[in-house]
Formats: sequence, C-alpha cells, structure tokens
Amino acid sequence: MQKADDRAGSVREVEGRGDLMPGFSWQDVETVDCRIRVAIGGKGPPLLLLHGHPQNHLTWHKIAPALAETHTVIAPDLRGYGDSEKPEGGVDHINYSKRAMARDQLSLMRALGFARFALIGHDRGGRVAHRMALDHPDAVERLVVIDIAPTATMYARTDMEFARRYFWWFFLIQPYPLPERLIAADPDFFLDRHIEGQIKIEGSVDPRVMADYRRCYADPRTRHAICEDYRAAAGIDLVHDAEDAQRKIEAPLLALWGARGTVGALYDVLETWREKANDVSGHAIDCGHSPQEEAPAALLQALDGFL
Repeated sequence: MQKADDRAGSVREVEGRGDLMPGFSWQDVETVDCRIRVAIGGKGPPLLLLHGHPQNHLTWHKIAPALAETHTVIAPDLRGYGDSEKPEGGVDHINYSKRAMARDQLSLMRALGFARFALIGHDRGGRVAHRMALDHPDAVERLVVIDIAPTATMYARTDMEFARRYFWWFFLIQPYPLPERLIAADPDFFLDRHIEGQIKIEGSVDPRVMADYRRCYADPRTRHAICEDYRAAAGIDLVHDAEDAQRKIEAPLLALWGARGTVGALYDVLETWREKANDVSGHAIDCGHSPQEEAPAALLQALDGFL
C-alpha cells in the first residue's frame, strides 16, 4: 500500500464557473504527483466529490450548493480530466491506476487541511474512491458510490449484454493509438452519444455544462488520459484488487444507482458491495446513470440521511 505524502502543496486561485456553482471558488493545487483543479465552497465537515467519465467537476453543480450549506465541499477534476494535469501513462498505465488517482485526492485534501472526510464517487470517481477507502482507511469517514459495481466484479461477470451496453470498457482499453485516433475523427459525436446513451431523463444535462464537457474532450491529451484510465482499470487495477481480495472497506458505504440504468439491471448492486465492504446500505433512484444531473433532489435526500 502506498501512502500519500504529508506535505501540503502550493495553492493558486483560478477562474471558475461561478454561474453554475455560486459561492464556490476555484484553485489549482500542486499535490505530490499532479496539479489538480478544484472547486471549493461552504463550511462544515469536509466532503470530497469525485466525478466520472466523460464529465468533470461541473457534473455536481445541481447538488454542490445544497451540500455546501452543511459541509465544506471539495469538487476536483480527476487527473487527466477537466483542467487537472494530464501526465503520461507510464509502464502498465500505472499513472492512471486508481491507486495513483486516489493518492492525488488524498494529497489534495491534506493540502487543504483535511485529514479525514466523507467521500462521494460517481462512475470512475467511485472506482478511485473504492481504492482510496482500501489504501487509506484512516482518511475516509464515510463512502458513497454512485451507479457502479466493483471493477473486478464487472469484468469477471462480463457477458454479451454487458459488452453491448458498456462497449467503451473494451474499446478504450485497446492499445494506443487506436481509440485515440478513432475518437479524434469526431470527438463531439463520441461524447454526445456516450452521454445520451446513459442519461434517461431528457434535458438533464445543462447546455453550459455540456459545452464544458465538449471543451475538455476537444483536448487530445484528455482523450489519451481517459484511455489510460480505462487501460489501467483492465490491467494494473485488477492486479491491485486481486492483492486486496481478502480486505474489506471499513467505512460505512452507501451504494446508489439509477433504476433505469445498466448497473442495476445487470447486478445485485448491494450484494456486489457487501462482498467488498463491511457496512453496506443503499437503493435505486429513478433515473439513468447520473442522478446528480438527472434526479438531484432524490440524490440529496439519500445523501442527507447518510452524511
């Protein structure tokens, strides 16, 4: 297990999207390994929000201001995503292992003065959160995972239906530069189809947020980093998961998923997490893959009871 460095990184104020997240400020934080862009707002106990693919931190804009009424909300871009740094993948894509991505976020929280915090992760962010809860149990007070089953479980139980619904799990892991070059032919088309396929409540994604997703996806470095993230998930992350097969998450875990989405249709979500954690609760929300954008009121209600 790798520990995050205890040093506090440098912090620089930057311009953000105050029209979407009123009351928040934006910073670039130099963590131990990587520069991370982060939005911060509110006061109270710290709450770290980790987004998924193909989003960035703006995916939380409908719930972050409400959460900031009772918490200090920290909403970063994961390494490789949004406006955070995009390092090279390294041997075996190690720099996009969920262990490395979790270390970024722990270093970020320490730089901001938070040693222990609640953690919410959606999609890829949920996989980073899973790894952080295993590697750094003293830091994670409570854990929420949104619309995922554990990575190793999903790969081990892959069948034709899963491969059809989540084709990008098998496309993005192909060796460089195949997926990068194919997506480069029309990044907006790939991004739009990806989000449209997962959002089940029409009109849920704010056009301003969608424009920012497109802005980030237009950067070839972002697209390469995303592929490295998925390549790591199909390789080095599975090695780390196998090494920890007998360990369980200690923090209370809330699993939430979209009742209209793939994860709930193909898996007994609570059963998959009870294999990985000691204290598991949760339920479905009437939406697709992204309740923070599709059903923010229902998500906030579920979070309020848990946090």
